[in-house]
Amino acid sequence: MALVEFRAVSYEIAGKPILRDLSLGVEAGETLVLLGRSGSGKTTALKMINGMLFPTKGQVLVDGRATTDWDPIQLRRRIGYVIQEVGLFPHFTVGDNVGLVPKLEGWSTSDIETRVNLLLQKVGMPPIEFRSRYPRQLSGGQRQRVGVARALAADPPVLLFDEPFGALDPVMRLELQRQFLTLREDFQKTSIFVTHDVREALLLASKIALLSEGRLEVLAPPQEFRQAQCDEARAFLAVLDN
Repeated sequence: MALVEFRAVSYEIAGKPILRDLSLGVEAGETLVLLGRSGSGKTTALKMINGMLFPTKGQVLVDGRATTDWDPIQLRRRIGYVIQEVGLFPHFTVGDNVGLVPKLEGWSTSDIETRVNLLLQKVGMPPIEFRSRYPRQLSGGQRQRVGVARALAADPPVLLFDEPFGALDPVMRLELQRQFLTLREDFQKTSIFVTHDVREALLLASKIALLSEGRLEVLAPPQEFRQAQCDEARAFLAVLDN
């Protein structure tokens, strides 16, 4: 059974279709990259997984249950969420930001401290140096690393990434992409990752779902995606030649 599944999902705003009959599944441990132009529906699809939006038609299921049947707080605590703007609490230290969800879940102080230290080390931010800093004392790349650590903190089965590296310079972006691959190997999380960058999709995905005007055009592993013949896929792949 897929850990995350879209079953004939459509979504409209004021009669305008944003998603059209989207069906796909994400197995445990996979990284599905939702690739598409601005307005293709990829972020809308992502927000349906943690119940920020609900389908006009069809169902989105997490762990076999429709998102409409989950308690919203319980659902969101099972899902780590990383966004481009990071969203760290400015008045919390790095350690407090990373440990927030475990604290809300009732973890012991010692378990939280151990988890925070482990994750900061994993994202390349030694806790002795960074744990007591505040977000304003960090670079953009460092804040994004803290955001990833926070998403992993309570050991959720699913991680969502909404163009998390899009605002970073190319060098930092590549560093964090490579770190994502390392973390994926270490933690074996199911991840859904939104991007409009085909290079990023090919590097990070175990499967790529190409959306165009709310429709699923291609669903394939990276090597198969490179051979896709539909016009939208060829338009994205043409970028690789430039």
